[in-house]
Amino acid sequence: MRERKRLARLIETDQEIEAAVSDIAAFLELAQEGEPVEEECGAEIKTLSERLDQIETESLLAGEHDRSNAIVTLNAGAGGTEAQDWARMLQRMYLRWAERRRFKSGISDMQPGEEAGIKSASMILKGEHAYGLMRSEIGVHRLVRISPFDSNARRHTSFASVFVYPEIDDEIDIAIRPDDLRIDTYRASGAGGQHVNMTDSAVRITHLPTNIVVQCQNERSQHKNKATAMKMLRARLYDLELRKKRSETEKIEAAKLGIDFGSQIRNYVLAPYRLVKDLRSQLEFGNVDRVLDGDLDRFMHAYLVYEKTGRTVADSRSQTST
Repeated sequence: MRERKRLARLIETDQEIEAAVSDIAAFLELAQEGEPVEEECGAEIKTLSERLDQIETESLLAGEHDRSNAIVTLNAGAGGTEAQDWARMLQRMYLRWAERRRFKSGISDMQPGEEAGIKSASMILKGEHAYGLMRSEIGVHRLVRISPFDSNARRHTSFASVFVYPEIDDEIDIAIRPDDLRIDTYRASGAGGQHVNMTDSAVRITHLPTNIVVQCQNERSQHKNKATAMKMLRARLYDLELRKKRSETEKIEAAKLGIDFGSQIRNYVLAPYRLVKDLRSQLEFGNVDRVLDGDLDRFMHAYLVYEKTGRTVADSRSQTST
């Protein structure tokens, strides 16, 4: 049934593109006859171009786990409240992106900052190609802005890291011995109601051989929290095995070297000018507010093209001009 749906979408896409090209051809014929259809034709071409970018993105998502759900982990860098507030902004950005794509999302764990923001958080994004798209966000993200926490209104630079793992289905064989686990329960913190805060419903699981720690506290039931934490642990262990066997995961490891200057993949500048620039694909976009509100598809598409072909946005512009 999944394959049938995939093929049906391919047929619908082909018909959609054919109809759009036919409409543009009709507009061009009217334009040659002197009809004032430039605005309508331009709008059709713009819509078709955006749709072709989406199709190209989907064609580039052919990795083994690209169609999987994504487990996203955020960590604030050095800098205290500034970095923690930036990590919270990134969390909102990805949740808004998931909402735009009509993905299901949930926060499995979150450690709030002392004054504002978050120290760390884990989320699960569920939807077609969630992991394949979100892996373009792996690395360090840098924010430059006038700090709202600085009474002297000085410009600050903050860093936060993003790691992404595919959610592994239960039927995939990942051997987890009960003797290798230490399971701790504790009372959840933050909002959640009297039951959540008054009972030991939160679960923390430590995998002793690898020292991997996962935790979940968003459910009222300890049993549900444990099941979610085990799924997260399974994903982390599977990712660990992939990194042992595949040289391509060295790219992910390189992104984890440090949450500081020189290691970022993308800059978000709010002052003295406004610009978002991806340092891999060289894509730049001036509407920072749209990006922070989850408008990330253009950056994901540009990265996937760069990953597959090595072609940056600057290279494409150069080829177009020549």
